[in-house]
Amino acid sequence: MFFKRRKDEDIAAVAARRPEVAEAERLAGEGDLFAAIEGLEKANAERRHPELERRIRRLRNLAGVQLLHDPPSDPKFPEPATELPPLGEQSRVPEVTPEELTPEVLRGAILTNGCLLVRGLMDRDRALALADDIDRAFAIRESLDEGKADPDGYYDELEPEPPFSITERPWVAGAGGVLAADSPRLMFEMIDAFQRAGLGTLIEDYLGERPAISAQKCTLRKAEPTVGGAWHQDGKFLGDVRSLNVWASLSRCGDVAPSMDIVPTRIGYHVESGGEGATLDIQVTDEDALAAAGDAGVVRPIFDPGDALLFDDLFLHQTGSDPSMPNPRYAIESWFFGPSAYPHGYVPIAF
Repeated sequence: MFFKRRKDEDIAAVAARRPEVAEAERLAGEGDLFAAIEGLEKANAERRHPELERRIRRLRNLAGVQLLHDPPSDPKFPEPATELPPLGEQSRVPEVTPEELTPEVLRGAILTNGCLLVRGLMDRDRALALADDIDRAFAIRESLDEGKADPDGYYDELEPEPPFSITERPWVAGAGGVLAADSPRLMFEMIDAFQRAGLGTLIEDYLGERPAISAQKCTLRKAEPTVGGAWHQDGKFLGDVRSLNVWASLSRCGDVAPSMDIVPTRIGYHVESGGEGATLDIQVTDEDALAAAGDAGVVRPIFDPGDALLFDDLFLHQTGSDPSMPNPRYAIESWFFGPSAYPHGYVPIAF
């Protein structure tokens, strides 16, 4: 075994040794879940412990359920910016730095070009480290006996709050992914990186309500060059939702590794899917995708580690790969939803 096992220790044992954890547990017991999460995250950042990360995951799931039970009645998107950043020469979509990212610019870019590309949203070294951790999570998942969990939390399947359940794991694994919620260690790293990038405030201001991640739609991915693409719009199967996807690249891709093929314009409807040659009823054929793209055409952006593409459920895209590429691509696909229009049956994880 290539990871060090530590002695099993439950949250009560950790709280008995660490007053800050005991205080967070008191808050959780009183129902103040978000304050408890904040306290546990601070404690874990100061001194990592897998049981803290499991507990944070559990409380985020409970807080997500709480958000669904009491959503706002009439959330609003921000007014779109009328002046957008210049298009990237290669990407052909608006590109910004993290300092230039605002809810208004994001809304304007999505309504005009379908997406917004944020260069350097995540620290490059942290992105590369997350890519290494994805490899480790994959390897540990393969090494574990069925029903077992990694004591260090690289792979430990979430048991969501009833009546929610997760049935998509075999499909996700077959597509080269692991659910972030099934890796409490990596989920902590991912959320911490996103929060440090200012996404907590940005996404809440964009959706007009505090968001929840979907456990089934937040995936740590490793795409080999041989992987095939299929044009699709996620809204085709998500239903009527308020959404934002943060697709974060953790490696150089688009030239030396699979990237994403995109239609760099707003399509405000569901393109006909399931046509001749489609293998899934949500798949849009190449012919129909090109017809929907019109003069905008199709582009395969090049991403560096830490770059992110932000878009919603109407964005038409597919994995862009070529067997001649020398490297796999590592990425995070994280869908955020407004609790007022959350996809039915999906497991909520409060952000």
